[in-house]
Parts: sequence; structure tokens; C-alpha cells
Amino acid sequence: MSSVEEFRAEIRDWLATHLTGEFAVLRGRGGPGREHEAYPERLAWERHLAAEGWTCIGWPEEYGGRGATLEQQVAFHEEYALARAPARVNHIGEQLLGPTLIAFGTPEQRARFLPPIAAVEELWCQGYSEPDAGSDLANIRTRAELTGGGADGDWSVTGQKTWTSLAHEADWCFVVARTDPASRRHHGLSYLLVPLDQPGVEVRPITQLTGTSEFNEVFFDGARTAAGNIVGAPGDGWQVAMATLGFERGVSTLGQQVGFRQELEALIALARSNGAADDPLIRDRLARAWAGLETIRANALRMLDGVAAGAPGPEASIGKIFWATWHRELGELAMDVCGAGGMLVPSGAPAAGEPYDLDDWQRLYLFSRADTIYAGSNEIQRTIIAERVLGLPKEARP
Repeated sequence: MSSVEEFRAEIRDWLATHLTGEFAVLRGRGGPGREHEAYPERLAWERHLAAEGWTCIGWPEEYGGRGATLEQQVAFHEEYALARAPARVNHIGEQLLGPTLIAFGTPEQRARFLPPIAAVEELWCQGYSEPDAGSDLANIRTRAELTGGGADGDWSVTGQKTWTSLAHEADWCFVVARTDPASRRHHGLSYLLVPLDQPGVEVRPITQLTGTSEFNEVFFDGARTAAGNIVGAPGDGWQVAMATLGFERGVSTLGQQVGFRQELEALIALARSNGAADDPLIRDRLARAWAGLETIRANALRMLDGVAAGAPGPEASIGKIFWATWHRELGELAMDVCGAGGMLVPSGAPAAGEPYDLDDWQRLYLFSRADTIYAGSNEIQRTIIAERVLGLPKEARP
């Protein structure tokens, strides 16, 4: 048996043994549009993973990981999804910030921040998007000024971030801010690590179409962080931020696709049971969805070469367009399979101030409307592909 097969068998057996007792009810809980589900219990599960050595498996051992190979990491994410284990609460720290600090951080930053991430003792959120700098991230206006001078000084951060996933549960935020007031676009930006539990920080939840609030606005009004909490040199923020986005589109996407396959298989079963599959147009769309999912997986496997080299390149934008569009269309197909009954919520109108009690297909349809927007809109991904992959002339910008 190969080492990858042994590793796959090890995590499969561990999940079968440990997703029991108090954790058994967590199977299938959480995820996009459902991050509110059993959050304290999922946090306890994540800390149990950490205690057993199953967080940050791709990190080098010297930083608290397992040093797992790329193939082993893929196996972990696939088996985790196949077991319907609960959605992770520490994804942003483990999969985004951790690799960024390993690549760009100082020894002091790694020693301070990596152990609490691996132990799930400190949770993180991502401070990128702003009201006027979403898809056009280079238009960032949040500013930071170094006060006090030298290593003993502080950064003072002022501005607004929006669509900040899980900021209401996070302890820290990695913030891209403009530290050179005379700079424009990609220049003069810096990547700062900012504590959220302090005066000058306000987190406001954003109510989504699903009635839940996993996204937030975050307001900084002179919030402080130590001078040493800058990743890279002042002005290097764009380079560091783009590397973080590359890590975001790494091996965990293979686990995401297992979840997509489970959704498609459940939808096919529903279409067969309620007679929707008798419609040749529905059958054709289901077949196209199956073919599309195979294309997504093939593209993801192709991009693993970029991951092996350190981080996915701009080719990762192809994968983002594929899966986002596919998943949004799956939500639309689900509503057509459900028929008129899909327009009714299971428990009727909610009490004042309470979200609607949506079923899985309604939640899929509503939340997947955002798939082609968040983490880089389809339009921006196409521009990246045109300019950085195909080498076409750059779009004129002011």
C-alpha cells in the first residue's frame, strides 16, 4: 500500500472513530450559508482535531504541522468531505494566513501566531474588500499610519472593510491598508495583523438572502496594532495579499468538490423520486451538471502543479470561474427540480426578527447567487486570465 493510501485509510478510520458520541450530530453541519449551525460544537470539534494532530497537516513539522505531501493533503480533504464532517471554523487562519506567514512572515511572527492557529486558540478573518474596493481590490482606501516611531510604535488603522467572513467570531484580522497616502492602486499598500477586541473596532453583521449573517462590515477608527505586526515590508502588501489568495485556492478545493458531488447525487435522487427526471430537459441539465463537475475536478488536479510550486498561479482563476458558475447553476437547477413546492419555506413565515427556515435546496439556490461574486468575481477572473495567462493587452485603467 502506498503512503498516500495508508494516509487516506488513517484519516478515514480516525473520522469513523471520532465522529461519534457528542460529535455525531455535527455531520453535515455548517458551510456556506450555514455557518451559524452548531458553531460552539463545531469549534469544540475543531479543537479536538487539533489535539489529535489533524489541523494544519500541510504545514512543515517545525511550525506545528504534519509535513503532509500534496497528495496526502488532497486525501485528507476528500475523506473529510466524504465523512460529512462539519465545516471547519478555522479555515481562514489555517489555509490562508498560516501559509502566508510561513512564506513571508518573520521568525517572531511565526512563533507568535502559528501555534495558536494550529491549536485553534485564535481565529482569524480577512480584511480585504471595501465598499469601493471589492472586485477592484487595488482601490483600497483603509489607511494605516505608523505612530510612536521604530519598533516600539503602533500602526493606527482607520477605514471600513465589508463582506468579512466570520469577523463576528474572529480574534484577529489580516488587513490590507494603504500606508503611503500619496500612493495609488497596487502601490503603497501593507499587510497588517490587527486584533479585533479593542476600542476603535466595530463589527456589524450583514443579513444575507438566506437570512443568516456570516458576512460582516468591520469599521476601524484608530484601531492599533504593534509596529512588528506587518507582514513583509511597508508597501509590499499587494504581493503578500495576492499570495494569500493563491493559498485560498489550494488543495482544500478538492474537498469542496466532494461536497458538490454529494449535492448533485442528492439532486439526481430527488429528480428521480418526484418525477422531474421524466422531463428530457431536466435530464439533459443533470447530465451537463455531471460533465461539468468532472471538468472542474480535472482542472483542479491540473492546477496542483502550481500548488506544489508554492501557490497556484493566475491559472487558478480558471478554476474559480468553473466551480462558481457551475454551483450557481446547480442551485437554479435544484429549484426547477423542486418545482412549485420550492417556493414554500418548510415552517411558514418566521417570527419577527427571525430568519426563514429554508430547506437545503432553497439555501443552495439563494447562497450560490454569491458564488460568482465573492473571492473574486467572474468578470475580474476573466481579466486575470486574459492579461496574466493569455498575455493579452492590459485593460486601460485611470
